[in-house]
Amino acid sequence: MRSLTVLILEDNAFQLMALHQMLNANQVFNVMTAHSVASAKQSLANRGPVDIAICDLQMEGPDGLEMIRYLAENQQAGAIVILSSSDRSVLDGVAHLARQQGMWVLGSLKKPTSAVALRELLELYCAGSGRVIQPLSPASDAVLFSLEELHQLAPGQCIGENRVFEQWIAHYQPKVSLSGDLLGVEALVRWQHPRHGLLAPGSFMAAVEQAGLSVPLTWRMLELALTLSSQMMQASGEPLPVAVNVVPAMLSEAYFADGVLALLAHFDLPANILTLEIVESSALQTSTAQMESLLRLRMQGCKLSIDDFGTGASNIQRLLQLPFSELKIPAEFIRGMAEDGRKAAVVAGACMMAHRMEMNVVVEGVETVGDYEAVSALGQPAVQGYFIAKPMSEAELLSWIAEHTQAGFTLARVPASK
Repeated sequence: MRSLTVLILEDNAFQLMALHQMLNANQVFNVMTAHSVASAKQSLANRGPVDIAICDLQMEGPDGLEMIRYLAENQQAGAIVILSSSDRSVLDGVAHLARQQGMWVLGSLKKPTSAVALRELLELYCAGSGRVIQPLSPASDAVLFSLEELHQLAPGQCIGENRVFEQWIAHYQPKVSLSGDLLGVEALVRWQHPRHGLLAPGSFMAAVEQAGLSVPLTWRMLELALTLSSQMMQASGEPLPVAVNVVPAMLSEAYFADGVLALLAHFDLPANILTLEIVESSALQTSTAQMESLLRLRMQGCKLSIDDFGTGASNIQRLLQLPFSELKIPAEFIRGMAEDGRKAAVVAGACMMAHRMEMNVVVEGVETVGDYEAVSALGQPAVQGYFIAKPMSEAELLSWIAEHTQAGFTLARVPASK
């Protein structure tokens, strides 16, 4: 952790000194300190972006919320740590607000904190970033350049006929069981841009949606994920279960179910290796067309996951209306669950409900030992998050699987469809 650059925003001299000493104790010596938002901004202007910004919330004058907004708008920090003596509900609310602004929130620390708690967050950053800060262009610039390029495309063009489509690649994040089996991977889109480098979805998805390209992007991800699964089957005899996010608008298309099944047949894959993750939104309605499409896929063996359950536009009734086979509990409910009885109650209730409805459970956002131990008490959910592995390229994933296979890690055999 010696290479990390950290900014501390704290107006209490004693707390600031203590945090500085804790960072030094964790072998972090490149530390900038600021007692106000103005001085923090000046330090960043003089010395450039930091890996991690530790932000106190309550301050005289501009507060920590102002600082977080500045960091997000100007891409001045790879991640943030929220520090406050406020109630846990306030810390959670600030963390949610920061994530909405595109920030990576490592965690929230209640004052007074400890060197051990701080070290866990530093290790989380190192595991997720490779110790290298890679700031993206500001979101507004990313959307502008993306729109300029994407408006040149016609939504009906074939994937292989356009260079921009070929620049959309997949990174894969493993899902594992608590007993150590690899249950599958989730395919997450990235844009390998020729000028801007590797871009995360937050910098271009708004432009993709405005350009009317969400549907062809989804087909691209389905093709990439099934290609990987097929390659794994040829190499090991077992297909790799894959999950792909699907925009709700696709479900009303008459060709959607037939298109998915045709792709599976093309790669000679059983339908039950594919999970379609449907993000909750107002566009996810229980129309006849959508219901027919989803039922046809489920009848053939495909799995259907309700993604980010509890954070979008849906309600419990949606689970009764649509043929979901999996409930995915979002990271917002998992982070800090070990110390937050409210979150633990909500997650335990969701798991119990899913069990009674004979649905599988996937818990995402497991980032620390505490998160993992808290999840371990919930039964047998699948686990996904930086504590297990970060999203990685296909080559990195294959190396990761090979390494863990040598250590006794196994690929779970896909059960037969019910």
